[in-house]
Amino acid sequence: MVAAAAAAPGQQAMVGFTYRRTPAISLAREMVADGTIGTVRQVRAQYLQDWLSDENSPLTWRLDKQRAGSGALGDIGAHIIDAVEFVTDQRLIGVSGRLETFVTQRPTAAEDAAAGTSLTGSAGSGFGPVTVDDAAVFFGTLDSGALASFEASRFALGRKNAMRFEINGSAGTLAFDFEEMNVLQHYDGRVPAARSGFSRIQVTEPSHPYLSAWWPPGHGLGYEHGFTHQLIDLVHAIGTGGVARPTFADGLHVQRVLAAVEASSAAGSAWQRIHPAV
Repeated sequence: MVAAAAAAPGQQAMVGFTYRRTPAISLAREMVADGTIGTVRQVRAQYLQDWLSDENSPLTWRLDKQRAGSGALGDIGAHIIDAVEFVTDQRLIGVSGRLETFVTQRPTAAEDAAAGTSLTGSAGSGFGPVTVDDAAVFFGTLDSGALASFEASRFALGRKNAMRFEINGSAGTLAFDFEEMNVLQHYDGRVPAARSGFSRIQVTEPSHPYLSAWWPPGHGLGYEHGFTHQLIDLVHAIGTGGVARPTFADGLHVQRVLAAVEASSAAGSAWQRIHPAV
């Protein structure tokens, strides 16, 4: 109902999938669209962090399903789903997956215990249950038939914000890692093998997406600039009467993918179809 209302004439609504406003990710979308890597055949995406790898880290709201909804799957997995669908301009139509919780009990946060709001239901009891996933692994099919695999973890020691994807096409490959957010890697499969290899595209030129209003070439952007780009796109859509994207329908679709992964995991990784959003 909300997605339908947001799509009504005269309404503007946007979901905050900010990573798609990273210039290198937007450039990847342009390169897929113009046929640079040919037909998309296979996609792999990861979002790896390590901030929960210490089993003595306290129990917080992000580890409570009633408040967070899910763990790594919804927190960071949602972003790689949107990034893959944005870059390829395709949607997932089915998934199979598994969720895992590595640490099932954690110390109660001191502030929760002091306030009498411990997730255990009794303040000061020391430990409480983790009710969300620590990691998610799933694969799916895009609507072209391309194979896509995904991994989200908050237990990948050494990885701070490794939001990555690799798109393999019939004529080449694109690869991106947010820990080097101003770089897009491209492999041109049409170059003879003896002279081939991945090239690094430094995405800082005024001709690259979003860059014309920023710094001189070679001066990289940061995480915060994605939020500026998001606001610019929203204001532009309002001013021109265009559609602000990602729409609520786009967000609803990602939520349906997340729900399908959860259902698949609960059913022994059984295949789940994704029903179209409005």
